[in-house]
Amino acid sequence: MNNTQNVINIIDENINQIEKLIQQKVDIWIEYVIFSPLWWFGVGLSIIPWIIWYFFHKKESRDRLLYSGFIVMVIAIVLDVLGDQLALWHYRFNVIPVLPTYIPWDLTLMPITIMVLLQIKPNTRPIIKAILFALITSYIAEPFFQWLKLYQPTN
Repeated sequence: MNNTQNVINIIDENINQIEKLIQQKVDIWIEYVIFSPLWWFGVGLSIIPWIIWYFFHKKESRDRLLYSGFIVMVIAIVLDVLGDQLALWHYRFNVIPVLPTYIPWDLTLMPITIMVLLQIKPNTRPIIKAILFALITSYIAEPFFQWLKLYQPTN
């Protein structure tokens, strides 16, 4: 029983430290990030691509595209949180301060890109589209976000 109480105390102290750091992160966000140009950029990236997609997608394929987009969102969020929690990267100028992911990337850019790739040239082999997607995100999108100082790989 004593060992269990020690573990509980250690976990509780860790949670208290995390709560203090999260509050400090929120304070920094309120003081320096919200309404900054890069914050507005993230807000725009969260909304504008969805509006564009809404007007240009094939209406008869909407449900199929949204299902695939939702799956991409879930996978992107899970992997993004894991990468952040394992200190492989971190984000600055988050749209929402308490979330460890970059919302525009996980909930907008990734799913919309996949949905557009599914819609364009539907008879193209999926592996070709997957390679194209990987090349674009790895060699264009991520370096661009790193150049903007939004994304910082640590390992």
